[in-house]
Amino acid sequence: MYISNYSRRTEAVFLLFLVFLFLCIARLLYIQFFRFQYLAGIAKKQHSLFIELEPRRGSIFDAMLRPQALNLPADSLYASPNIMDEKEKSIAIHKLSSALHLNPSYLKDRLKRKKAFVWILRKLSSEQKELIDKLKLKGLGFVRETKRSYPNRYLASHIIGFAGLDNIGLEGLEALYNKHLKGTSGWALFLRDARQKRLDLWEKMVLPKDGYNLVLNIDEVIQYIAERELDKAFKSHHARGASIVVVDPHTGAILALANRPTYDLNDYSNSSKDAMRNRAVCDMFEPGSVFKIVTASAAIEENKASENDRFFCENGSYRVANHILHDHQPHGWLTFRQVIEESSNIGVTKVAQILGPQTVSRYVKLFGFGAKTDIDLPGEIPGKVKEPWEWSKTSIGAIPIGQEVGVTAVQLAMAISVIANGGQLMKPYIVREIRDNYGETIKSFSPVMVRKVISLDTAARMRKILTGVVEEGTGKLAKVFGVSVAGKTGTAQKLEPSGAYSHSKFVASFIGFAPADDPLIAIAVVVDEPHPYYYGGVVAAPVFSKVAADTVRYLKTQDPQRQLMLSKE
Repeated sequence: MYISNYSRRTEAVFLLFLVFLFLCIARLLYIQFFRFQYLAGIAKKQHSLFIELEPRRGSIFDAMLRPQALNLPADSLYASPNIMDEKEKSIAIHKLSSALHLNPSYLKDRLKRKKAFVWILRKLSSEQKELIDKLKLKGLGFVRETKRSYPNRYLASHIIGFAGLDNIGLEGLEALYNKHLKGTSGWALFLRDARQKRLDLWEKMVLPKDGYNLVLNIDEVIQYIAERELDKAFKSHHARGASIVVVDPHTGAILALANRPTYDLNDYSNSSKDAMRNRAVCDMFEPGSVFKIVTASAAIEENKASENDRFFCENGSYRVANHILHDHQPHGWLTFRQVIEESSNIGVTKVAQILGPQTVSRYVKLFGFGAKTDIDLPGEIPGKVKEPWEWSKTSIGAIPIGQEVGVTAVQLAMAISVIANGGQLMKPYIVREIRDNYGETIKSFSPVMVRKVISLDTAARMRKILTGVVEEGTGKLAKVFGVSVAGKTGTAQKLEPSGAYSHSKFVASFIGFAPADDPLIAIAVVVDEPHPYYYGGVVAAPVFSKVAADTVRYLKTQDPQRQLMLSKE
């Protein structure tokens, strides 16, 4: 009986082991044939690290190939939470929050993720990198990236704009030409050892394609001159804002463009939206008397007035419909030339009445007002121009002198360029070329004439009249020693919320070109709400004078070098 029971127990144990062996074999077969891809994937993840390879963002150069925006090396910190235990995570949170001034809750959220790769902080400074190295924390690593840098900080900030943390353009040329600058990302699958430490061995790799470079028409020296003088006027006249545009009137190439207030491109996150706004292209204002160049040019082109025709300026008071129009000082009889030189509202209105609304409106549009200039900068607005059927009975005494119309600083610069270059409206452009890293031109941009506005003869006669504005009229403070200057002053009342014209808020402006007989540059200066002085001839004209003097001198000195640079390209 004992032997029989023992035999049955032995058979039961044997059967149990046999069933267990069968189950193990079945499990192994299941894993081998049905789960091998999944488990191989886990193993590969443990011993491989996928990293995106960032392309080098293209640089931005000025006309003389001086860098305005470029990429510098920077290390980014990442963690591998799935190889860290709770104690290691706790230590990392404590030390990193102190070293990098990060919120502990942010670090805790990052490290609780069951992932092989999570970003902790992108693009550290060299000091931060050195500090993290000294901590010797497990599960942390660095990826070499690049960080956008702007060597001139504030200079040309509204032109260049900035790129964000991922090297994606967010403002200015950085945003507008982002697809050319950013390049194409690559990737690499790096191997890791048993401790999950990245080895300098890669299993697979696709190299990134670097972005193209931009070469601008902007000249760093001219940009500095323009910003220096604009900043002085902005501060000394306690202005709300200011803009300046310097252009080659013959080609439309923008040599400088600046606004105040401004901001540091390397610290854009701490700048206000007001400081970032490119006022030269996105702020609309009534231009005032600088707009009289349109009416004057139309009168000469249409043979409705000549330089010596005389107009009675009503001793400073003239009724237009139910409105009384005034001059800034009373005038009796003035010649057409003197009407422009002295900026008589009444004289210009009488000229406009001879022309009629249809003709005035046509020339306003011919000079480019009421439409975008299509400058290669984001955010441009077209301004505002009334159609003749929208004119009221008093519009004939307002629009020809720069009221009831909205313009931008860039539009004014291109309008005065029409007179400077012999009658052609040119398209303004900032970027001259797009190049690859080998210096080969991918795309170039050439001058574009939008249309013929006035004849060569009309332009020449207007140049003489505008020279008189500076020599004898309201623009005396725009004079440049040894250089002839032509231009026009403007002082415009701003509109109050009620719709009435303000008696305390003005826009002071000056547009002109130099040298008058053979223009190298055309300049528009606009100062918003200066005080206590607010006349364009007092506030804006001196800015023009100083910028024109230094820029003309620089261009004449640099001309052989600039020509050599262009010939090499």
